[in-house]
Amino acid sequence: MTAQVVSAQSSGQPACDTVLSEVRNHIGHITLNRPQGLNAIDLDMVRQLQDQLEAWARDEKVYAVVLRGAGDKAFCAGGDIRSIYDSFKGGHTEHLDFFAEEYALDLTLHHYRKPVMALMDGFVLGGGMGLAQGVDLRVVTERSRLAMPEVAIGYFPDVGGSYFLPRVPGELGIYLGVTGVQIQAADALYCGLADWCIDSARLDELDRQLDLLKWSLTPLKDLQGVLAKLAVQQLPEPPLEKLRPAIDHFFALPDIPSIIEQLLQVNVIDSHRWAVDTANLMNTRSPLAMAVTLELLRRGRHLPLETCFDLELHLDRQWFERGDLIEGVRALIVDKDKKPQWNPSSVQSLEGEHVASFFSGHEA
Repeated sequence: MTAQVVSAQSSGQPACDTVLSEVRNHIGHITLNRPQGLNAIDLDMVRQLQDQLEAWARDEKVYAVVLRGAGDKAFCAGGDIRSIYDSFKGGHTEHLDFFAEEYALDLTLHHYRKPVMALMDGFVLGGGMGLAQGVDLRVVTERSRLAMPEVAIGYFPDVGGSYFLPRVPGELGIYLGVTGVQIQAADALYCGLADWCIDSARLDELDRQLDLLKWSLTPLKDLQGVLAKLAVQQLPEPPLEKLRPAIDHFFALPDIPSIIEQLLQVNVIDSHRWAVDTANLMNTRSPLAMAVTLELLRRGRHLPLETCFDLELHLDRQWFERGDLIEGVRALIVDKDKKPQWNPSSVQSLEGEHVASFFSGHEA
């Protein structure tokens, strides 16, 4: 999911379609088509995506898939959290169906037998990361902003975040999940959350090259060859590289209160401002969501992909009643008072047994 919901169009389809699809030169092109909503996905879009991917998996004339978002603001800013909130408040079940089917879609992409390229231009948040992290070729631009910002609305990184975040080098993924901060292209490549970076001005040229591509017997290598002409796999001076020693130290500490306490004690000039800003940011997040996230990511580091998704669903089934999500969405999206009443209200009030209770009953 996500904490922020703030055109390419195939011919012959009305603009109201939220998922557009067409095949050109043996490539299935899918466009998330809600640019005014930063291409946030709802249950209907999840089902359309699943159906289209399954159809193309069976179609021998389709050699590869390209996934993108309409407009120049976002690939996908995550799940449509307002519709999820309304479903819960209305006593419906769409919110539970959404998570189960969204995770199934993400798993489809992780296991897809044809190469998939995700053009991660603009915001790639929450559910957008879930779509992108399972594909073969993850392409960012200078406009890309990647994050798993769920803790800001009292939730935890899902959509496979418990699998891909802990596998980022060192404690960088723990830092990204617990704080919810956004990163740009250089850090995405450094963290292994993207494979290629292309200038956004060259995206049209990428499309032209794909339309002219002469296929061999190895479609993935063919796509990599196109990218090699237009994109790079490293960018200079990723900010997280300089911060890595500090992040590896603080985010390996045993719990959230310890992390914040020690961040506030940093007096080394090079990292003092970052440490204080990080601690202050964490103090605005849901204490419960951060604590559950820390435990979730540390468990996920040692679990296979399918078990990670299963664990996230296990948490989902409890979270609407016992977690901070509904209050976070109310404060930040519905009422917009920006004054969430977290429970507990501070990290000092966190109880280890309460955090552990969310994981009770799940068998890894």
